Amino acid sequence: MRGHSGHGLRPGTSRGGLSVALPGHLWHDGTNATKTSGQNMQDFTALRTMMVDTQVRPQDVTKFNIIEAMLTVAREAYLPDALRDVAYIGENVTLDGARVVLEPRTMGKMLDGLDIQPDEMVLDLGPGLGYSSALLARLAEAVVAIEEVPGLAAEAQEALSAQGVDNVAVIEGPLAMGSAKHGPFDVICVEGGVEDVPAAILDQLKDGGRIAAIFMTGALGECRIGHKLDGKVFWRMAFNAAAPVLPGFHKDAEFVL
Repeated sequence: MRGHSGHGLRPGTSRGGLSVALPGHLWHDGTNATKTSGQNMQDFTALRTMMVDTQVRPQDVTKFNIIEAMLTVAREAYLPDALRDVAYIGENVTLDGARVVLEPRTMGKMLDGLDIQPDEMVLDLGPGLGYSSALLARLAEAVVAIEEVPGLAAEAQEALSAQGVDNVAVIEGPLAMGSAKHGPFDVICVEGGVEDVPAAILDQLKDGGRIAAIFMTGALGECRIGHKLDGKVFWRMAFNAAAPVLPGFHKDAEFVL
């Protein structure tokens, strides 16, 4: 995996690998358990290929680096054991704290619209257990991920470390504050819905940088890609998508007299 290359980021240390839960009747026989675990890995690899072939490529996501990342990163490794069997379904997967892992179609198209380059620095907001950060890590030089659900940041760093991802630093803190001390960033990726994007986040985007977010109006939403020029972000609609609105990204209530 690509290293930090001078950005001064240090990922958290691994607290041990993650293991796939096996049915109880298999634990009495180590050979049987190993065989079943290997079979599960093969099944997930096949499901990952099917995900890319049926959910990502048909959406005109054809950049080699994105396809390679989505074929390589084990989506199931960034989900709780109880949810790993649904890792490759074509919809958002809900985690604790109303956080979601975005559906593969949405994730692939967001990455395609951001056009991340190998020498760029990315801010990932709301990565849950780290799947989005793992994908971004294969496209960019370094990633700073912010997660505010208590304990989730540590779990994400553990999962990333267990998968050998060494160019992501996961920080526990308010999503709407970002990480100004590590910015400005070339790219910002918001892993959930927004009604508005706080100025504190837009201020951390470099001039010439790109940001992706899913703007929600009720139950309907659209992913927009923003480009920052001369200090202002200009948004364009990219495709329809939906996700729960992240904390700190709601519009301020408007009072009418």
